[in-house]
Amino acid sequence: MTATRGGTWPDTDEWTGRIYSGGWRQSEGGIAPVYEPATGERLAEVGVAAPADVVRAGAQAARAQRAWAEMAPLDRAGVLLRAARALRDNSGAIREWIVRESGGVPAKGDYEIAAGLSQLTHAAALASLPLGEILSPSQPGEASYAWRVPLGVIGVINPWNAPLLFAMRALAPALVLGNAVLLKPDPHTPVSGGVVVARLFQDAGLPEGLLHVLPGGIGTGQAVVADPHVAMVSFTGSTEAGRAVARAAGGGLKRVALELGGKNSIIVLDDADVDAAAMAGAMSSFGYQGQACVAAGRHLVHADLVEPYTQALVRHAKALRIGDPREEGVMIGPVISERQAARIERIVDESVAAGARVLAGGRRDGLFYPPTVLDHVERSMPAFSEEIFGPVAPVVPFRTDTEAVEIANDTEYGLTAAVHSRSVPRATVVAEQLRTGMVHLNDVSAKDAANAPFGGMGASGNASRIGGTANLEQFTQWRWMTVTEGA
Repeated sequence: MTATRGGTWPDTDEWTGRIYSGGWRQSEGGIAPVYEPATGERLAEVGVAAPADVVRAGAQAARAQRAWAEMAPLDRAGVLLRAARALRDNSGAIREWIVRESGGVPAKGDYEIAAGLSQLTHAAALASLPLGEILSPSQPGEASYAWRVPLGVIGVINPWNAPLLFAMRALAPALVLGNAVLLKPDPHTPVSGGVVVARLFQDAGLPEGLLHVLPGGIGTGQAVVADPHVAMVSFTGSTEAGRAVARAAGGGLKRVALELGGKNSIIVLDDADVDAAAMAGAMSSFGYQGQACVAAGRHLVHADLVEPYTQALVRHAKALRIGDPREEGVMIGPVISERQAARIERIVDESVAAGARVLAGGRRDGLFYPPTVLDHVERSMPAFSEEIFGPVAPVVPFRTDTEAVEIANDTEYGLTAAVHSRSVPRATVVAEQLRTGMVHLNDVSAKDAANAPFGGMGASGNASRIGGTANLEQFTQWRWMTVTEGA
């Protein structure tokens, strides 16, 4: 890790074995090791938040939030901009934590940092937007007003695959709009998704008690959802876990924003640029080992283009060097855990046993799963129906645009898609028939932007959106007031 005075940034002497909750303190849940997927090396130790730690954090956050909400919006925005400056100043050390903790290559770390900066700066701009409106009076002599007010305390439960980005995507708008935050990073990435975030906002001068970083497993997450001070839960993760969060939050009548899984299609029409489409397909399925909700899980290719497209996809797969992401030239690192590697292996092996054919990859070495291309994929196979969350590209042919749409919509998920065609009007007609929250023409499926309403349909979410002005609806609630002259 990058050296600083007293150790590494963030200073290990300050946070090792601790949680951030009213400053760095010992937790009641003990400590947990953090391991590097590529080597198995023990990188650090973090504190584990027990339910009692969550209760204490919720109460403190509720107290601190009231004064924070009364602060001038531009002063709150200033905290986010100072956090962005701290992120830029410490980007080298943060990149190294992302690479070693999550198994992503340095370019993935750079992307997360750039996206985190974008989230902070776009969220800061929310402070200058109008938050209310004057309504038509219902009777003479009445004034009627409606405006947005903070929800209070927001629980943010984060995944491991883009820990810094997803933390910033939720907590930056939540904070600037006057809320406090309980952040629970994933146990695989508690430093880049938790400790780093706490230190950035410490350096930015965020008043104490507004941000609590509470690493832990399922029990910690359940305590965050159940805490009576938490008015809303923002969850990013699997559909199965998202359903559990929604059920638990429902008992408390809490708002829930769910960003869940996807079985996303890249559709290649018969007039597409095959080489460009295959490059986009490779990036969408193999980038960060396919461990993204927006990764391409199906390549739907017109039957006349299947052979050249598949050949190009295989070339890309075989050209990607696999290994320790800190080594020069490595483009594919390890998957996050043995459990995930076994899941990818099962889906591929079961599909091959059912008749699919492996054209590249298909055999793992520990946590290293190579970029894999499958053809002869049928709808009855797990590679067609299950979210793989690994570097696997199943290729499925179609004959007509109508058939392509029908195949793409044959899933409970509805997150994102991409359509490739030299005719934008034709691609648009196809795109408009897809049951997805997002769609991209002549591009990758895996796109994100701080100013865009990110989210999915069906089992990919609960119709919530995060990003841009959608954050106003997500992290505030309406208040209506009337004033009448005389009783």
